[in-house]
Amino acid sequence: MTVDRTLEPESAAGRVWDVVVVGAGPAGAMAARELARRGAAVLLVDRAQFPRYKVCGGCLNPRSLRYLRQAGLGDLLERLGAVALTSVRLAARGSYANVPLPAGAAVSREALDAALIREAIASGSEFLPGTTAGLLPARGTPDRRTLHLRHAGRDYEVECRIVLAANGLGGKLEEHADGLDTNSSVAVWDSGSRVGAGVMIPQAPAGYEPGTIYMACAAEGYVGQVVVEDGRVDVGAAFDPLAVKAAGGAGELAAKIIAAAGFAPVPNLAGLQWKGTPHLTRQAPRLGGLRHFVLGDAAGYVEPFTGEGMAWALAGATQVSSLALRGASQGWDNDLLVRWRAAYRRSVTRRQFVCRMSARVLRSPRVTNVAVRVLSVIPRLSRPVLGLMYRE
Repeated sequence: MTVDRTLEPESAAGRVWDVVVVGAGPAGAMAARELARRGAAVLLVDRAQFPRYKVCGGCLNPRSLRYLRQAGLGDLLERLGAVALTSVRLAARGSYANVPLPAGAAVSREALDAALIREAIASGSEFLPGTTAGLLPARGTPDRRTLHLRHAGRDYEVECRIVLAANGLGGKLEEHADGLDTNSSVAVWDSGSRVGAGVMIPQAPAGYEPGTIYMACAAEGYVGQVVVEDGRVDVGAAFDPLAVKAAGGAGELAAKIIAAAGFAPVPNLAGLQWKGTPHLTRQAPRLGGLRHFVLGDAAGYVEPFTGEGMAWALAGATQVSSLALRGASQGWDNDLLVRWRAAYRRSVTRRQFVCRMSARVLRSPRVTNVAVRVLSVIPRLSRPVLGLMYRE
């Protein structure tokens, strides 16, 4: 079901907003909802039309579920028909291990993102899809920022008190703002970082059951597969970009890794319409500036494994909302940005460290094979790592 705009762009340009949120993924939509619930006048914009497909594993871990419950959305996944996750099957070179997972869920990003946007709208946010945004340099009015919006081929300017940049990997909202040049404002990706790739399989092939994440690991990357709410299989992968080129494409490399791992083949996997992402492991040069905060994937990202990315997005949205509201209602103070950096390090950066370590293990075929064989015999050895990922 399409999520339509709630106002015309001319109307958006005709008022001063408390907060404009750029990017309507989980981080942006959740932040917009939390701010609107607290009485802020919020405009949520995104360049896409919704629902839309997004390269993502489609998994939410226990921390993600806790953030939804704390926001009063504990029944959201049930309403969407999300699939309960109970285990992950790790496979490499024909060996596999079934590792129990704490309570999690699998749901398509088409369903989740659209639902969170609807929740934001129901709480009072206005929504303007199909709209690109750029943050303009600070002007003479000290209590406002101005955004350039482009919608249906026409240009508009919108004023607000606070800007939240949740515009995803490679987002360039700040590109020409505050006297920054392009190179100083774009997130820097790690050398050797993998790229993301994904596709939806229309129907679960034989051998793939709901409730399990199927993770095929190899030196060239890994491929995760999970059945989502409508019976499709969400495929999310992290690949060495040179390996993608050598294999002839993301689909060809995915089929190779799945076969080498010993999972059942997916018919015509290489022939499906794959989508890719920029380099996954990256960090924004800063987490905000004058009257604006950067959050979600735009703030920084680390190659994830089983749902951590969703938790990071929801954590950031939860943490930044109170700071943004204070900046909009009580006036800007640079201490708000200091507090945001500290909150981000506490709730996101420290947890990303575990994923960095996991990613390094997965890059070594020898270590991966040993780990899979050991876990196949003693699955409980995974508990310390899962505990670091999921505990508060």
